[in-house]
Amino acid sequence: MRKLSILLFFITTLQSAIAQNGKEAINLTDLLKIKTVGNVTLTKDGSKAAFTVTAIEADENNKLDYKYLTQIYSASPSNTSPPIQLTTSKEGATKPAWSPDGKRLAFTRMIDNNSQIFILSIEGGEPIQLTSHKYGANNPKWSPDGKKLMFSSNISFQELLKDSTLNKSFSTPTWTMEKPGFDKNEHLLPNKARLDPDGSLSEIRAYLDKNATDKKAIVLNKLNFQNESVISSEINFNHFFDINTNANAKPRLLTKGFYSFTNAEYTPDGKQIVFSGNIDSTENPDRSLESEIYIADSDGGNFKMILGEKDKKYSNASVSHSGKWLAFLYSNTSFISVPTLAIMPLNGTEKDIKTFPFDRNKTNLTWSKDDKYLYFTGQSNGGNILNRLNINTKNIEPLSSSEVGITSFDISNNTLVYSKTQVSNPSELYFANTNFKKEKKGSNLNDWLLNKKLSFPEKKTFINDAGMTIEYWVMKPTQYQEGEKYPLLLEIHGGPSAMWGPGEESMWHEYQYFCSKGYGVVYSNPRGSGGYGLDFLRGNVNDWGKGPSSDVLTALDKTIDQGWADPSKLLITGGSYAGYLTAWIISHDNRFKAACAQRGVYDLPTFFGEGNAWRLVPNYFGGYPWEPKVKEILIRESPLTYVENIKTPFIIFHGGNDRRTGFVQGEMMFRSLKVLGRPVEYVVHPGATHEITRNGDNRQRMDQMLRTFEFFERWLNKDK
Repeated sequence: MRKLSILLFFITTLQSAIAQNGKEAINLTDLLKIKTVGNVTLTKDGSKAAFTVTAIEADENNKLDYKYLTQIYSASPSNTSPPIQLTTSKEGATKPAWSPDGKRLAFTRMIDNNSQIFILSIEGGEPIQLTSHKYGANNPKWSPDGKKLMFSSNISFQELLKDSTLNKSFSTPTWTMEKPGFDKNEHLLPNKARLDPDGSLSEIRAYLDKNATDKKAIVLNKLNFQNESVISSEINFNHFFDINTNANAKPRLLTKGFYSFTNAEYTPDGKQIVFSGNIDSTENPDRSLESEIYIADSDGGNFKMILGEKDKKYSNASVSHSGKWLAFLYSNTSFISVPTLAIMPLNGTEKDIKTFPFDRNKTNLTWSKDDKYLYFTGQSNGGNILNRLNINTKNIEPLSSSEVGITSFDISNNTLVYSKTQVSNPSELYFANTNFKKEKKGSNLNDWLLNKKLSFPEKKTFINDAGMTIEYWVMKPTQYQEGEKYPLLLEIHGGPSAMWGPGEESMWHEYQYFCSKGYGVVYSNPRGSGGYGLDFLRGNVNDWGKGPSSDVLTALDKTIDQGWADPSKLLITGGSYAGYLTAWIISHDNRFKAACAQRGVYDLPTFFGEGNAWRLVPNYFGGYPWEPKVKEILIRESPLTYVENIKTPFIIFHGGNDRRTGFVQGEMMFRSLKVLGRPVEYVVHPGATHEITRNGDNRQRMDQMLRTFEFFERWLNKDK
């Protein structure tokens, strides 16, 4: 039976290596079939990999609804057996972490709406729940001796105030809560007065506090009062704990105070822990944008700062395997920047810092076992590329192609394991050696694609009016025939600093779906996109509309010049910043048959007030709406300013709980066009946030794509 399984796996792998030449079109519901690999991790000896697979399954409570389910699998680089599913619970599992000896796997699972840590023995048996922590337990990391696990918990301000274990002296923050009329934080002192709306001032305050506790009122003193889905007065702090792995152990607090910490990891000897965080005793966390790197003993003692500076962010700390080196990133807190990659001795000072110029964003800093190399990923030219820095020569070598995206990876001994997205397959597991040679596919999660006919993009370039090289990709309809004319859909990315390309997973299904429906698709990375360096990234400062519009429309024009696209059947769509740019374009250009904007920004002064991404305003336009010169720019750059020019049939989507961009502007745009008597439709998806098309409710994801297609077809066929 095992030989047969290996043979079938080999045959399937061989078949999937062949470019798709099936006859079946990509359907809307194929969205539900896509499985995604993530959280890739290797044992210390590199003999086994663990990873998560996120799938979409029917909801047992409603046959029309679907839910995400993430489970953990394992695979070995040394054989051709299919991956083994390690977890099966309906609650799912994520964040796998191997013990140092590779015999146990820690992971997290939701229990009673809280994430808790479980441990699974690879030798057999059911997972054992290790934590039942009041505040949940996330991101487990083993101590080097395998006796403890470190984890993080998110704790609310109110809980931290009154928790006698976490805050033994019941202290209050040294920074101000910014409650007007109070000099410091005296309003936080316990008020033992009875509740009486007709009583003394203390009794009135006690009554009002109870109303706020019971959610009868939301009292806002925060600068950042919107999260992704609601207005909130809550402040939360991320703290780290450790716990022994024996039964009935209790968590121990490692970090303290009214601050947040991230990215904790043990030094190789297990004696110390390195953290990132922001400890500012004088400034409210909403205003203090800096972050520092700290080190402490493994019990949380001798806590001290390694790196920190006013108006600087230090982050992504990674300790080398010998414990000698610390790699990290740093950047300014304001404006638009690309963080600098640097290393220094762990026991060194700022004068020992060595920097490595690399004009791209960098993530997932990972050391080789011998400390000679530092691996990292970074978006560049349409792909998420795996790079390798030689510490001695300072040479940075791209290992993977810009035609693919490396979305998660790990290294151990001479083994490299990673998840990869590409046009032929949105997500699979792969193995290679640490030189990125001898690549071997480790999974066939999306083998349903073997019978599908796909459209593969052609990469093109041009020089824009600012002298920048603009890359764009053209996808012909799946059933393209020479001599025929086809509708052409202009797809625009958001951000505005996002980047699209063949290595971008999030748009895989949408592109293939529209190509299967007989549309051509063109997408590009206009000035202001990520993946092309700092100058390119800043190319749309004070120019969100005219310059980027010129870039995406030039890509459209050059595609039309190929001769197969019908210039009378042009369509346009985009989300977030691209919703903005879609509205901008159709208020300045009437060539499109129909347009679709999703979760967009349409009036920049309003966006400053209603969106939790409000800092884009000062970062890109140099100030605030009440400043006369800035106000003039914001009005000039707002699509709503030109709403009278919009005559293109327009469908607007917004999530009912989207607080990243806010939703009032969408309503403003819709009402303005309705008053003007223009062909416009507004669709709200109740409960949806800004992430609706990426990881939102799957029925709503399909609804949005299908409504977009139906709206386009309405206008493409109107003259028939």
